[in-house]
Amino acid sequence: MRAHIMFALTLTMTTLVSAQILPVPQAVTDPKQIASKPNPTVEKSLSIEKLYMTRQVGLSDWSPDGKTIVFVSNISGRNNFWLVPAEGGWPTQLTVSDQRQTSPAWSPDGKWIAYQSDYDGDEQWDIFIVSPKTGQVVNLTNTREIAELDPTWSPDGRYLAYQVKPKTSSVYEIDIYDMVMRKVQHLTSDTPKDRMNYGPVWSKDGKWIAYSQYQAKGTDSNIFVAEVASGKSTLLTEHSGEQLYGAENFSPDGKKLLITANAENGYDNVGLLDIASKKIAWLTKDKWEINGGEFSPDGKRVTWTANVDGNTDIYVHDLVAGKTTSLPLPKGVNDLAGKFSAFTKDGSRLLYYHNGPTAPNDLWVYPMAGGKSRQITHSLVAGMRSEDMVEPYLVHYPSKDGKWTISAFVYAPYNLPRNGQHPAIVYVHGGPTSQTVNSFSRFVQHMANQGYFVIAPNYRGSTGYGKEFQQANLFDMGGGDLQDVVAAADWIKQTGYIDPKKVIVMGGSYGGYMSMMAVTKAPDVWAAGVPIVPFVNYFTEIENEDPVLREMDLATMGDPVKNKALFEDRSPIFFVDQIKAPLMLLAGGNDPRCPKEETLQVVEAVKKNGGVVDYKVYENEGHGFARVENVIDAYKRASDFLKAHVPPADCSCDLKIQ
Repeated sequence: MRAHIMFALTLTMTTLVSAQILPVPQAVTDPKQIASKPNPTVEKSLSIEKLYMTRQVGLSDWSPDGKTIVFVSNISGRNNFWLVPAEGGWPTQLTVSDQRQTSPAWSPDGKWIAYQSDYDGDEQWDIFIVSPKTGQVVNLTNTREIAELDPTWSPDGRYLAYQVKPKTSSVYEIDIYDMVMRKVQHLTSDTPKDRMNYGPVWSKDGKWIAYSQYQAKGTDSNIFVAEVASGKSTLLTEHSGEQLYGAENFSPDGKKLLITANAENGYDNVGLLDIASKKIAWLTKDKWEINGGEFSPDGKRVTWTANVDGNTDIYVHDLVAGKTTSLPLPKGVNDLAGKFSAFTKDGSRLLYYHNGPTAPNDLWVYPMAGGKSRQITHSLVAGMRSEDMVEPYLVHYPSKDGKWTISAFVYAPYNLPRNGQHPAIVYVHGGPTSQTVNSFSRFVQHMANQGYFVIAPNYRGSTGYGKEFQQANLFDMGGGDLQDVVAAADWIKQTGYIDPKKVIVMGGSYGGYMSMMAVTKAPDVWAAGVPIVPFVNYFTEIENEDPVLREMDLATMGDPVKNKALFEDRSPIFFVDQIKAPLMLLAGGNDPRCPKEETLQVVEAVKKNGGVVDYKVYENEGHGFARVENVIDAYKRASDFLKAHVPPADCSCDLKIQ
């Protein structure tokens, strides 16, 4: 996710926006509004193999001359770098590596592209540079026990700033690498163990770096500006209580910062922070998630994105005229691209991503003078028809305790009768500080194509709905949020399409944890469960996970000794004897977040109790799967497992007892 922060051009700009201008939240949805639409041309051809061979387009950056774009893609089956002309055309592979690569940053002189790469998903990143002309690769850091990530060039191209964390540390510091002298300067040091420094942003003269410092609990942060020459940091956002501030971009004159913060009204909004006075002039005051982008090269405009209930649009704000314009883009998730800036150096074009329910993530270029966007990458492969894919319904249902209205996306397969015979999947996102959005989901489209309804809820603790909602599961992980997931199952049954005995729970990371909590705490609800890279035992998780995650868990759930009863109650491993549903678990052998031992605990315990369980550990993967053959294998296993144990109404599959 991009961080977004904005600055006030003058101290008189404190009332730039006075009220919410985006849509207000919708009311509770009648389940009977969900309908399986007729589509006589639909083909059940969306196989796992086809869907996961569609290309994935990741992070990107402009070349300094604006003629070429570098981007991450798995076209070759690995997440490597590709170059494509800015006018579009066939991409050329730049790097060839069995390891995943990401975060490309093109040097100002155009000679190098910096990036990060780890080893079999272990998140022990090194910083590399590659020549866009020759493909020569140099490992700049080469430190197996220290992770370096998020490389960012100084404006003159001499220095690289990046985040750094020893494997045994819970703290991210910021270092600066001198490309001429081959020396490292520590910009930050001795940060408390429950704090992390993120997102270094250079001033245009290269004398200053702004960065954000977050506490492990995730409810409070600050913006600092550091003088590069002396390393002295100054706090810019002194405040009382818990508020989040994130630095996005310096104004060209170095006097302002574009920021994203929830200090104004409890929702992420965009402001201009005057560095000298430390005062903020708010550019937005909406009750949705607004994230700042950057200044245009001439400093006359700023960009931001607005996430309204899972659909994201891009905005350009004219600082002189005070006018805000929404770019004319398709519905879905539109986000700013590029490392240093989404703008070309001359400000004439804007690079962005478009991602929708029937369209995988692709790069597009928008001409700032007006006109039609140009699609640069093309992710859908031959034989994949958008018309066979399902557009989701955006729905809202009440939480069981009556405290919240929960937002969810519902995918209804085509051509099905409302006869109460169909299966449904409750698809739970990870995080928990994350959000299901209106984007392309290969597995969801596959299962909908095969006759499964899918509901993907944004339970309490999700991002996108303000500070109060996001913090509603603190010290209650696996409590109220689990009830929101169970409520999703209750709601989808009321559509009249679903067989109550054919409801599945599935998710990854925290969503995998929630899936395990669901099958242990509400065992009668579920016909099957598919936890992916889950944790299941708070005690072993805290003992074995990455120290950063350990600090986060301690900050959000408390002390495991003092709160032993709570930790036991929220660890599904202690309730495995309650499980009635067959399980399929998937894990990564090098996962530093939810180690494979979490999955193996479940497998052993379920087998001991005589339950039905299948699993697969991908030893050369981490927290999630990057290699295409592993991704296809994993989700084909999940699909086959569900079709065997919870077949669609029109399926003649035989139940395979494992």
